[in-house]
Amino acid sequence: MNTEKLQMLKEKATAIRLGVLEETHAAKSGHPGGSMSISDLLAYLYFDHMNIDPANPKDENRDRLVLSKGHCAPALYAALAERGYFDKALLSTLRQHDSILQGHPDMKHIPGVDMSTGSLGLGFSAACGMALAAKIDGKDYRTYAIVGDGESEEGQIWEACMFAAHYALDNLCLIIDSNGLQIDGPVAEVISPAPFESKLEAFGFFVQTIDGHDFEQIEEALEKAKAVKGAPAAIVMNTTKGKGVSFMENQVKWHGSAPNDEQYAAAVAELSAKED
Repeated sequence: MNTEKLQMLKEKATAIRLGVLEETHAAKSGHPGGSMSISDLLAYLYFDHMNIDPANPKDENRDRLVLSKGHCAPALYAALAERGYFDKALLSTLRQHDSILQGHPDMKHIPGVDMSTGSLGLGFSAACGMALAAKIDGKDYRTYAIVGDGESEEGQIWEACMFAAHYALDNLCLIIDSNGLQIDGPVAEVISPAPFESKLEAFGFFVQTIDGHDFEQIEEALEKAKAVKGAPAAIVMNTTKGKGVSFMENQVKWHGSAPNDEQYAAAVAELSAKED
């Protein structure tokens, strides 16, 4: 990856994280921790990898992205706004009663949202349906589904894995955000779904494990997944909850807590300094 591209991706990821802070601070609620952990992935998908057009968000040939861990909508909204799907000024209206930006993604009202999600476990099944529809219709678009490690405790995730392998959905990429923390504490202590790799391989997936904050690893893994034929692909991303803001990193309290004025100012200053 050349220096120019890497710098662009870092800037977009920072912009997404700043958007997450703006949204959750304005709303005084939301889920910044898990939104921060997927910001690098979203930067890569929306600004380099996916076949999308903000001017035509319902293009039937577009790639699809399903944020199955729908509570991390602030990151998705920030990415969509940065990509030009809607005005960035809307970010400060998160969770307001007259705003299109609900607490969880809404495909009916938000340009660029491919699936309404929030009830954990359901999004990946919808993604499987999209991938199968592409096969039936002879379309070559790809579907990406982002699933939380805590979310993967849901049985429906594994039913969907069985479905994806049975139908050889090689146009589907499951991405597990393994940041190690969920609302009740460490994932390993609540109900550990580990090891992901051997379980997914047993279901018939082509599996890779990467550092979810390393753009070169993200790029390589997504390109390898795209080249797989006859089986669905899965990428297990090891990430840091709250990535980018030192006092948020690896702290379970930031799963669903919004920054106050002082914390917001400190977080924005820290992220902004990294852009210089």
